[in-house]
Amino acid sequence: MSDEAEDCPVCVPGLPAWLATFGDLMALLMCFFVLLLSFSEMDVLKFKQLAGSMREAFGVQNQIKVEDVPKGTSIIAQEFSPGRPEPTPLNEVRQMTVNNDMNTLDIRSEKGESDVLDSLQGEAERQKDQEKKEQAKKDAIQFAAVLSEEIDEGSIEIETDGKKTIIRVQEKGSFVSGSARLKDDYIPVIAKIRDLLLNIKGKISIEGHTDNIRADGKIFVSNWDLSAARALAVANEIFADVRIKQKKFEIVGRANTRPLAPNNTAANRAINRRVEIIIERGKDNESIDRIKVKEATDTAPSTLNSEEIF
Repeated sequence: MSDEAEDCPVCVPGLPAWLATFGDLMALLMCFFVLLLSFSEMDVLKFKQLAGSMREAFGVQNQIKVEDVPKGTSIIAQEFSPGRPEPTPLNEVRQMTVNNDMNTLDIRSEKGESDVLDSLQGEAERQKDQEKKEQAKKDAIQFAAVLSEEIDEGSIEIETDGKKTIIRVQEKGSFVSGSARLKDDYIPVIAKIRDLLLNIKGKISIEGHTDNIRADGKIFVSNWDLSAARALAVANEIFADVRIKQKKFEIVGRANTRPLAPNNTAANRAINRRVEIIIERGKDNESIDRIKVKEATDTAPSTLNSEEIF
């Protein structure tokens, strides 16, 4: 008996180790239920309906007027609440959003328009307008590179007006004063312009302009006749190439209604006597950026690039 008593292990004082783990689990479980209780809310209307049903079941006659459909409260509904869709003959309602961080979605039917769609369309139009302006500048740079010699001589000017590209043919070197016949040595210049217009997209307007001095009346009755005849002379030379699509051209005589400078000096009147070839990609009121070609130096010919021209 004494040997068996000596072999008995000594009892460790305190609770067993597994009981601490069990206590932690119970505490976590209680915290979980407390969180569930804190998230929950009581729907008063639904509680009253339930209480009324209980009263009726146990013989208590108490009528409760219900003014709203019973509904619960959801965390998701508070953060993500679709709006009311517009009437549509279709059975399909679409939700649209452009921002993943938005708390609500903009809902539109197939037929209706939404603010988000209007914003997207406006941004697309602005982007399209900007692309047209950039294309107008690129075309102007290309034209200036081909017509650099004529620009240096002062017989050609090139401008961009927003989405428009303007090739301005001055009277100097192109027409005899009071005449609508192109000089023979200027026809190759018009041929260069014609080649540039072959692959150009958009509406092209050829406009004739004069100064405020009236025509002598021998050939042309008024400046309207002279300006229209000069525009037509340039157009006929451009139309000499059968590849030119004439349906996108418009021939206009402006007389002296749109001067570039006051008609108070001979130099200003010479500026106003011109024919303009306008490539239109849209209408706007932006200021005109004139393209200027740097004067050629003795050491190297002038080169055209966007930094030098604009």
